[in-house]
Amino acid sequence: MKGFRLPSLLLILLITALVSIALGSVRINVITIMRVLFDTHYHNAAQEAIILKIRLPRVLLAMMVGGCLATSGCIMQGLFRNPMADPFILGVSSGAGVGAAVAIVSGLAFASIYFVPLLAFFFSTTTIFAVYTIARTNGTMSVETLLLSGIAMSTFLSAVLSFLIYISEKWLHSLYFWLMGGFGTASWTYVFLLLPFTGCGIMVSLLFSRDLNAILLGEETAQHLGVEVDAVKKILVVVTSLMTGAAVSVSGIIGFVGLVVPHMVRIIVGPDHRVLLPSSAIFGGIFMIWADNVARTIISPSELPVGVVTAFFGAPFFIYLLRRKRGDMFAKG
Repeated sequence: MKGFRLPSLLLILLITALVSIALGSVRINVITIMRVLFDTHYHNAAQEAIILKIRLPRVLLAMMVGGCLATSGCIMQGLFRNPMADPFILGVSSGAGVGAAVAIVSGLAFASIYFVPLLAFFFSTTTIFAVYTIARTNGTMSVETLLLSGIAMSTFLSAVLSFLIYISEKWLHSLYFWLMGGFGTASWTYVFLLLPFTGCGIMVSLLFSRDLNAILLGEETAQHLGVEVDAVKKILVVVTSLMTGAAVSVSGIIGFVGLVVPHMVRIIVGPDHRVLLPSSAIFGGIFMIWADNVARTIISPSELPVGVVTAFFGAPFFIYLLRRKRGDMFAKG
């Protein structure tokens, strides 16, 4: 049955994309969308502009950002054997946010769009290695220490962001708009910028899916099975940082996607990362597209930040996981 779930998720993703392109202040039916996309003899300047220049790049960008964040969360939960791990909670998103904010405040972002993902990647990579180093004591790393290290790092980075906001008089509006998270500035430039990060990140993660399965059994067991645990951890940490940094750089800080999606998908396809990783990537795209749909329609004609929508779903889910984990700890004691 699991073999049929990936095609089913892909079909749902396709339907979601078509429905999302149709939604908006100007309603466009699916037949018209298909004609604009595939019929070279069909020409309608207004509809082509709405579909090809505004809605299609926005849907594709939301899909890739959701895929990146969900895949990163799935990797982290397997790598750290921590059900509460995700790029947002462990501070990676905040690190990427600081990097992108530095690019905006310094004016580098306006000199070239490539400075934003570059600095976001550098800061996100530095953050996750710092969290990992702080949490690791005497060669071991507990779930609680990892969580607390991530929260501490996020708090520190939030202070840095507050400082940047305080001194950024010239770029204050751009910085605030970016920090709230969303796809209002989506364009083909951002789509093509994020595409290689998404594709390469997901492919590399799939190459290490068997290693992640082994690590779930314990690091010592994985080493006995021939897995170079330290090397795998470093590679996958870089992969998650790359995907998270790139996603945050084009969408702003959107939290909890990497926390919620892998758990939802794990219920459907099971814990095998060979199926779980691609399923999480696809479902992450579906989840993010619908979150964006809610954000741009619930208070139309105004637009709600997507980060607010995902927080409504993710924060209660995180509390549930935290309470369940605490219950397990007391049960073991």
